[in-house]
Amino acid sequence: MLSRRAFLLNSAALAAAPNLSLAAEPEPTILKLQRRAIEVNGKAASVYAIGRSDGVGGVVADRGSRFRVRVENELADSSLLHWHGLTPPSAQDGVPGLSGPAIPPGGSAEYDFPLPFGGTYFMHAHYGFQEQLLLAAPLIVRDPKRYADWQEVVVMLADFSFRSPQEIYAALTGGRAPGHATGMGHDMGGMAMDHAAMDHAAMGHAATRHSDMGEMAGMPTPMAKPDLNDVDYDAFLANERTLADPQVVQIENGGRVLLRVINSAAMSAFHVDLGENAAKLVAVDGQDVAPVAGSRFPIAVGQRLDLLVETPKGGGAIAVFFVLEGEARRTGLILAPPRAHISRLPDKAEAASAALDLSLEEQLRAAAPLAARKADRVVPIDLTGDMASYVWSINNVVWDEKTPPIALKSGERVELAMTNRTMMSHPMHLHGHRFQVVDIDGRRFDGALRDTVLVPPGKRVVVAFDADNPGHWAFHCHLLYHAQAGMFASFKYS
Repeated sequence: MLSRRAFLLNSAALAAAPNLSLAAEPEPTILKLQRRAIEVNGKAASVYAIGRSDGVGGVVADRGSRFRVRVENELADSSLLHWHGLTPPSAQDGVPGLSGPAIPPGGSAEYDFPLPFGGTYFMHAHYGFQEQLLLAAPLIVRDPKRYADWQEVVVMLADFSFRSPQEIYAALTGGRAPGHATGMGHDMGGMAMDHAAMDHAAMGHAATRHSDMGEMAGMPTPMAKPDLNDVDYDAFLANERTLADPQVVQIENGGRVLLRVINSAAMSAFHVDLGENAAKLVAVDGQDVAPVAGSRFPIAVGQRLDLLVETPKGGGAIAVFFVLEGEARRTGLILAPPRAHISRLPDKAEAASAALDLSLEEQLRAAAPLAARKADRVVPIDLTGDMASYVWSINNVVWDEKTPPIALKSGERVELAMTNRTMMSHPMHLHGHRFQVVDIDGRRFDGALRDTVLVPPGKRVVVAFDADNPGHWAFHCHLLYHAQAGMFASFKYS
């Protein structure tokens, strides 16, 4: 069984990353799916791990190398890993039922594909509720020409509950089981996206039933207050630790830090808060952007931020907080130069944070935008459903295995015009492709390249991508219980 500290991917492990480069290894990197015990706020918990024999969590590779990995399932349940943000062949994407079967207990699967671009990514289970049980790890693709002399610090954010995911889901849905009327699968055999047949007309009606939060005519009213934080979690983790016992990362006096922040939480968005310390945002979802200076940055579920932090010589320790959206609860870690005084950090901010919005998204500009081109196809995507029934859907359809995929043709420029008709934000993730944010509420611009974009209540966000990776691809809300409840679709090349 892996210890917590052996599992964590911290800056010391990253410093040795050149020796872990996949390009230098004659054999595939072996990732083992395992059970392990961790301690959260003084209590023991049984969770999952993606482990390596050398005790390092996750994978570090070089841009231009090949991703050569063997996943060995040592769990008692089937599982499968998705390489979030990468563009593998469809058969290696890690979505049961779309890209291939789940890995049974005692089984394994091989992966081998090129890594044409660098950046901050992560791997996570795409099977039932396993992602909630911390079955996730960093996946860093380094560009040797960029930030080679900066100290890398990787932070994985997570939300944690001592309740089982099944209990959480039952409380949200009033006892409705996933994989039946809800549309997404479970951990009890079969594929994670396996669905029982359903009456689409009945489910479409349920998905558009209004909650008591002010939804009218399928759209939130301007005065309505958005729904935040479906789940009341016991703790929020930064590299699997709370502020009661935060990770302390040793940095140089006046050192320069590349902070790679990965939001691998199941349901929780955060604000990255550096207090009085400034940073430059240089990449989102692994893709370079024109730098944006600041000390506070939003990060939705499934998103990643690359931040450059230049620490002053003779300065003290720097606390990096991650404040829960809409609340004062937070987690964090400490960047500490030699002999810095380390103070105890409260786990609540002085005031509740705001809901995430698109103010930063509207500022972001891709460093290398898509080539200018008119869209060949515009796909309307209505995000539908409500908190009252806890049925979530796309275009009023709760996905199941019989839902037809949206057709694509190779070489097309495709735009997804997403309108959120619910009272909750949805981070929408497209597998196998990078897209560019090109329109927010009717204003066109060359926004960031991403794979996950937040669509707040009542907002319209348009993204564009080139259909250059044939196969069958998932597209879904990255809030785990929303996807389980039906906010899921797929694209398939004809």
